Amino acid sequence: MDQSTWIAIAAAFTIAFSTIFPALGQGKAAKSAIESIARQPEAAKDIRSTLLLSLALMEAITIYGLIVAFMLISKI
Repeated sequence: MDQSTWIAIAAAFTIAFSTIFPALGQGKAAKSAIESIARQPEAAKDIRSTLLLSLALMEAITIYGLIVAFMLISKI
């Protein structure tokens, strides 16, 4: 296998891992936020704002992974 094959494999793994794991984290965060709001409805505003901030940061990880994959593919 030559270098371009390894770069393509690395780009594929980068995209896979940078989408799967943040998605799992977003699901866990949303589940915890919904459970917290159900237990304590008066704190819903604070929980929701914290949830949105954390989801945005998790989504940034996915975007960074996509950028790295594009950078790898550009080397082929």
